[in-house]
Amino acid sequence: MTELHAGAETDALGSRLPAEPSRTEPDPDGPGVGAGDPAAATLDEAPLEAPAVAPAEPTDGRDVALGATSVASAPPAESLGLPAEEPPAEVPPTAEGPAAPTSPAEAPRRGPASDRPSVATWLARSLRAAGLRYAFTVPGESFLPLLDALDAVGVAVVATRHEAGAGFMAEAYGQLTGRPAAVIVTRAVGAGNLAIALHTAYADSTPLLAIAGQVERPFLGREAFQEADLVGTVGGLAKWAAEPAAVGELPALLDEGLRQATSGRPGPVLLSIPADLFDEPLEAPVLERPAVPSAGLRPDPVLVRSILQLLACAERPVILAGGGVLRARCSTDLVRVAELLRVPIVAAWRRGDVVPNDHPLYLGMAGHGAPATVRERLRTADALLVIGCRLNEVTTYGYEIPAPGTRWAHVDVEPRGGRAGLRPPDLALAVDARAFLRAAVNRLANGVLDAAVADARAERNARDRAAFEAASVIDGGDWTGPGVHPGRVVATLRRVLPDAAILVTDAGNFAGWAARGFRFRRPGTFLGPTSGAMGYAVPAAVAAALIHRDRPVVALVGDGGMAMTMAELETAVRERVRPIVVVFDNERYGMIRMHQDDRGDSTGVATDLGPVDFAAVGRALGGRGVRVEADGEFEPALREALAADRPTVLHLVLDRRWVSVNDHPFAAG
Repeated sequence: MTELHAGAETDALGSRLPAEPSRTEPDPDGPGVGAGDPAAATLDEAPLEAPAVAPAEPTDGRDVALGATSVASAPPAESLGLPAEEPPAEVPPTAEGPAAPTSPAEAPRRGPASDRPSVATWLARSLRAAGLRYAFTVPGESFLPLLDALDAVGVAVVATRHEAGAGFMAEAYGQLTGRPAAVIVTRAVGAGNLAIALHTAYADSTPLLAIAGQVERPFLGREAFQEADLVGTVGGLAKWAAEPAAVGELPALLDEGLRQATSGRPGPVLLSIPADLFDEPLEAPVLERPAVPSAGLRPDPVLVRSILQLLACAERPVILAGGGVLRARCSTDLVRVAELLRVPIVAAWRRGDVVPNDHPLYLGMAGHGAPATVRERLRTADALLVIGCRLNEVTTYGYEIPAPGTRWAHVDVEPRGGRAGLRPPDLALAVDARAFLRAAVNRLANGVLDAAVADARAERNARDRAAFEAASVIDGGDWTGPGVHPGRVVATLRRVLPDAAILVTDAGNFAGWAARGFRFRRPGTFLGPTSGAMGYAVPAAVAAALIHRDRPVVALVGDGGMAMTMAELETAVRERVRPIVVVFDNERYGMIRMHQDDRGDSTGVATDLGPVDFAAVGRALGGRGVRVEADGEFEPALREALAADRPTVLHLVLDRRWVSVNDHPFAAG
């Protein structure tokens, strides 16, 4: 058995589960997915059922993994001022299987070895029992029995056009539901294509189960067709990875993989299964672990009180909220705590839907595209509560936040310790956001701020909100062309789309207009990769449309990212979903060209691209396609797309002078 663990301390944003009330679980008797009535929604959903085993807790530095040695370990709990917990007991294998072939002469069997249930059948039944409803794949000969077995138990198997697209779909599914979807790939070629999605899921703290068909056991180590050490290579991008050497190891490995994916800080896991194992007989109980995140521990009341005191006694406190709040579905509680303490909220990068953006205490989303007021407000804070956020490079403006003079507290399932460029938090609490916020609301129920303090904070907050609103206007300027005004496009989207619509952004400068000017009004309505992966938006939008068939889904993407995964529009057509893809086309890799120009010594090598008729691509793949060359053409095209019965590509012509939300024809200076 081969096994690999990733350490807990990585530079990535917090995990993400939207507090989207209209979301419903898929029909347990089939693959269909629906949603409830948005009009009856509140900010948060009821919590998901607890898993069958205890969640992962901070340990004394050892990763517990069936006796395997970890390649990295978490910081000691004592270093965070928290009591150490006993590591969970090992999970013993639940079945013994035949020994692996030891000689290349022992050719792998084809077809079922006996009338007993096969590994493929057991695996499919276990995944279904654990709550898995979707599997995204580019089929390969190394796992064919599993495809039939999944279909037989009612798991929807979605064929995609590329493994990266399959991985991004599974990642988006995990963000929107909190449950892992499966992505199934073949050997080195499929796993290599999947790598970018594994990296994205790790950065986003998204539960995801990747299954890779491996070379038959007799041929391992002989440079067999498409052979690679999948655990040691691609598996290094996952939270955990393993490969069974015998049938008997598989039940315990699957159980551990599901635990790793959904407990503690969620993340992607990789299970590499040799092709000859799938047809082997396996008699073992079907696993029934609910593949959902846990509610976490009860927070220490002394630490809860100390964190609230930190905020209450400060002159300019602020809360920096990330994906952990969305994952815990506690946006309402966060707003309530902010209101009781009169403390404003800043969203972590690409977590702008963490609270309703129209709330007077919301001061914007940090990172790329944010107005200057956001960075300044974080920099000048004398007290900072970081909740459900990993403090990555973009959110912290190159690790400038927390500022040297800022006292800060970190509430997270895995709080940050001290490291290069980051001093340890003054207070650290290792629980999920919901547990802390519920305790905080209860603690504050009978307490009030001093009237003078409350009035002073209200006045400062009003000034800060006014400054944010003035700095985040994106549709100004008398633009008449050529092409569209990207700020007006985003403003039109906000005006036309219902509050329940899901917006998906790809990587690129075009996303800055949405980051600054689009106002999210409900949690769970935004998908964006904190990994900065190009090609994410189209497949993620397909997955969102599969989950929420009755809600509009709009993907914003540049011409560079669109060309990377646009073939997944055919997947949308085949699956009868109808996302809208808005392509901002300036015929170049715009963000990279901006960095070249900023250096001042580049001639723009490799960043100019040729023309592509993306509207025609949309039509060729079975959808609709409309070319938009002027601002007045966009809204009618958008409304037609919302009413259409298939996917629509809106191909926007963008003048190259629209470099970014800070560098355009109407930018100051």
